[in-house]
Amino acid sequence: MRRTWWRALDYACVLRWQVAGLLSRTGPDELRRPDHPVGPPVVLVPGVYESWRFLLPLATLLHDHGVAVHVLPDLRDNRRPVADGAALLGRYLREQDLHDVVVVAHSKGGLIGKLAMVREDPGARIDAMIAINTPFAGSAYARWFLAPAVRAFVPNDATIVALSAERAVNERITSVHSRWDPHIPGGSALDGAQDVVLDTPGHFRPLADPRLHALLVERLVGTPPQRTPPTG
Repeated sequence: MRRTWWRALDYACVLRWQVAGLLSRTGPDELRRPDHPVGPPVVLVPGVYESWRFLLPLATLLHDHGVAVHVLPDLRDNRRPVADGAALLGRYLREQDLHDVVVVAHSKGGLIGKLAMVREDPGARIDAMIAINTPFAGSAYARWFLAPAVRAFVPNDATIVALSAERAVNERITSVHSRWDPHIPGGSALDGAQDVVLDTPGHFRPLADPRLHALLVERLVGTPPQRTPPTG
């Protein structure tokens, strides 16, 4: 019963963030140009079936702290293969001539970010990545879906296997994940990466976890995080 309740809260969070993104008038140009830029540039990469607007609450949080936030509208709802997303991210970094970038990614976005670090970033434009609830080892549940966008997460998928073998960039990745994720039963731990476990259960609700927000502000702005009560 508790996990059923957690699932209901998780999808309520999805609905709330989707609606907020649709109603917002904030555009990519505004996010890229804060009044008083601080810290490294950030590129947000959403998960599967998520547009960049799904991560608008994180974008607004960072922008309000003076961070230049970049988004990838050309990803649309992020149903294309991980390799396509990584190529798009690499191309964007070159076109915008960004350096010392921190990628902040949710779910599939973390796979895109890691593949970009490995194959699409010969100029070392990406300094680090903070990935939230990313299926680095895939998800056993993906085999039960017919949609190619979801089946791409089966643990023996060629891209998943290849990324698991690429460990050189892991030390530049922080894997932030919930203590229980209904979409990733195997968890999001990544060998060699910094592991941060949030108390908030779910796949989407952790995006609103105060500890995650404090971590992002601390890493990207330099403000020490305030103590915040965990969400249940």
